[in-house]
This record gives sequence, structure tokens and C-alpha cells, in this order.
Amino acid sequence: MSADTKRSHYQLTFVVLAVGAGAYSLLQSLVSPVLPLLQSELHTSQSTVTWVLTAYLLSASVFTPILGRVGDMIGKEKVLVAVLVLLALGSFLAAIASSIGLMIIARAVQGIGGGVIPLAFGIIRDEFPREKVAGAVGVIAALLAVGGGLGLVLAGPIVNVLDYHWLFWVPGIVVAIAAVATHFVIPESPVRTPGRVSWVAALLLSGWLVALLLAVSEAPLWGWGSLSVIGLIVAAIVLAVAWVTIELRAPQPLIDMRMMRIPAVWTTNLVALLFGAGLYSVFAFIPEFVQTPKSAGYGFGASISESGLIVLPMTITMFIFGTLSGRLSLRFGARAVVITGSAISILPFAIMALAHDHIWEVSIAMLLLGVGFGLAFSAMSNIVVDAVPSSQTGVASGMNANIRTIGGSIGAAVMASVVTSDVLPTGLPKEAGYTIGFAMLAVTVGFAALAGFLIPKLRVQRDEHQSEQAGMSHAELAIVAGGTVVGDESE
Repeated sequence: MSADTKRSHYQLTFVVLAVGAGAYSLLQSLVSPVLPLLQSELHTSQSTVTWVLTAYLLSASVFTPILGRVGDMIGKEKVLVAVLVLLALGSFLAAIASSIGLMIIARAVQGIGGGVIPLAFGIIRDEFPREKVAGAVGVIAALLAVGGGLGLVLAGPIVNVLDYHWLFWVPGIVVAIAAVATHFVIPESPVRTPGRVSWVAALLLSGWLVALLLAVSEAPLWGWGSLSVIGLIVAAIVLAVAWVTIELRAPQPLIDMRMMRIPAVWTTNLVALLFGAGLYSVFAFIPEFVQTPKSAGYGFGASISESGLIVLPMTITMFIFGTLSGRLSLRFGARAVVITGSAISILPFAIMALAHDHIWEVSIAMLLLGVGFGLAFSAMSNIVVDAVPSSQTGVASGMNANIRTIGGSIGAAVMASVVTSDVLPTGLPKEAGYTIGFAMLAVTVGFAALAGFLIPKLRVQRDEHQSEQAGMSHAELAIVAGGTVVGDESE
């Protein structure tokens, strides 16, 4: 079958990829509003139930680069089918989980679904007509960004109509259908990249992340000065140094440390790390905060559905300003947009720390947070893509997204440690824990803004006129500039 024949059904291929990517992105945050419910139903503590989110992010951090590499080596279509099958199995396992341990294992299996990201982008670059690549990649990237916010909104209606088990049954069924459709609809790409997976690097990456996250999450219980916590932190440092050393020597590293030496790349990745900590901490703790009964002296006693609606302004503004970010980057430079987005994001965290007595205050904070996150996240991809050769755009942008996920897993664990460090007799965290936690996140994005000034000024990769000549509409240009990965169209 010729390449042109394969590409004749690229629209159907796109629908299948969009369904798989959308289900994965929803699973990032769909459980966040029900963490208090899971804590009660599975008879565990708040610090432990946070691992339902952390395990997912940790697994995605490790498996995303691995599966992207495996797909390049043996075929993206067959690997995508396997990834979707595992994502469905993880969802079904979570749906029947009756203990927190099994739920965390199930979420770790779901995290393998992170491989959907590089595989979907790779299939689009290989199979779509050249003039359609950028637009398709941009829309998938937008789905990944917005899906996380939609998960917070949809959780309530699903739980109210059915129960929390269906938060996993529904995505699991959708992903299973996507896996079957992938097998029958998406052609196997003839493009192969010889190489091998550095399993030693993968083990070291997972090792230092697990050691660090375990130390941070258990420190309130064990004590920061305990031998266990100190030992885990030392182990994390040793394993991280060994991981970086292995990656520097590897001919085909999971995360290219040589590329990280490029000034525009490492500075943008530093911003992504800090911003990831803020984003996933919001996913995990804003719903819990607003659901806290008023009897605790704070919170609003909101239902799961109401907590989703309170976060909805963030989802809306994140999408709007994420798409506008491309045009703003063309006009003012992506570096300026990253700094502006970072600076704007300080204010909502400061509001949450100092003024959270009324729902309207929280809603304004969420609205502003969506503006800042939308601008900054989208502009980062422009900088990374412009800083590397065209043949490395996918690798560089994927690395940026993966570092954001690593930041999210670390940030969620640190936030959990701070919030649960002191509790009321009822077992609920004291208000001071949230105040300190939100203030800490304000400082974190403040450092992201400062790191943005370290990003060197770069020439915009593609101006609007050139993009239109390549067949892209104004809307596609805006979305792609605000996407996560930009495909290589220069080949």
C-alpha cells in the first residue's frame, strides 16, 4: 500500500488519536475532586491518598520517554495499541480496587498511558500530509492541556449519577474501544529509528524519583530529621547523579542531557519543572480545599460537582490564552510571554494564601491562574522548538513536557507534605497548612518568572506569513504555537 493510500484516511486516524489522548488527559485529573471520597472509602490518610495522583505522574514521567523510543524502534502503531490496552487495564483495575494499595498500583499502570503523547505525535508526523501536520499536532496538544481541566469538572456529574468507580469504568471502556480502532484504522508507519532503550537509565530515573517522593510525602510522619527520610534523600541524590552520568554517556539517552546544555532549552525546562509543580498541586488540592466542611474554620463544604465548577474558570482561560499565546509570541517574543505568564501566576497563589474566605475570591484566583498557565505553558514550546535543529523538535518538546510532569509529581508530593503536616482533631488539615502551601506555590512560580529572564532571546521560528504559505490557517497557527510539540515539517 502506497504512502498516499495510507494517508487518504488520515482524518479517521486523527479521530482515533484524539480519543486516546483525550481519555489519557482526563485521567490525569478526573480523580482529583474525589480524593476526599477515596480517602474515606479506602480507609486511608490524606497524605497517602495523594499517591493516587502522584503514582500516575511518576509512572508517566518514566514511561513516556521509554515508549516513545520503543515506538520509533519497532513501530508506533503496535506500541500505541499496547499502551492503550495497558491504560484500559489500569482503569478497570482501579474501578474494582477495594484498597488504597491496589488503587495506587492501578494508577501506576494507568500512567503508562503517558506513551500516548510521543506516539500520537510521531504517527501524525509520519502519516499525515505535510500541510496538515502542524494543525493536527496543535489540536492534540490542546486536548492534552484542556483535558486535565475538564476532568475536574466532569468528576462530579459522573459520581452523582453513578458512583466513583465509574470514573475509571467510563475512560477504560473508551480507551479499550480506541485500542481496537487503533489496530484496525491506523496504518503501521514504515519509519524506523534503529537503537535501543537504556533500561539502566530508566531504573535510575524511577529510583531517584521514588526515593525523593517517598521522603517528602512521609517526612511529616517520620520527621524530617529521621534516618529514614535523610537516607531516602541521600539515595535520591546519589541515584540522580548516577542517572545524569549514564544519560550523558549513552548514545541514545532517554532524556538528552547534551540537548539540556543549550541555554534556551535548560532554562525553559527549569521553568517547566517549576510550573508543573504548581499545575498539578492545583489539580490535587484546590478541590480538597473547597470541599472541606466549614466547621473546620475554612473551606466551603462544596460538593464534588461544585468544586469542579469553581475550578472551571481556570480551564476556560487556560484554553483561551493558550491559543492566544501563539500570536502574542509572534508579536512580543515567546520569552516575554513566558515571563508574563509566570508573573501573572504569582497573584492567584497569593490570593489563595491570603484571601480564601469567599468563593468569589477562589474563582478569581482560578481565572487568573488559567491566564498565567495558558500563556506560559504554550510559549515554552515555541522557545524549545526554536532553540534546536528541526530534526530534534519532537524530542526537545517531548522532553519539556516530560520535565513538567516530573515537576508535577514532586510538587504534588511536597504540597501534600506541607498540607498534612498538622491536622485538626477531626483529621482534617489545619488552615495554616493550605496557607503555607499556597504561599510556597506563589514563591515557586515567582522563581519560574525569574528563571524566565535567563532564557536567551531567540528569533521567532516561523512568522505568520510563512506559516500561511505552508497551508496553515490563523487558528491552526495560534493552536500550534500554543501546543506541546511541533512536528518537523522541514524534512
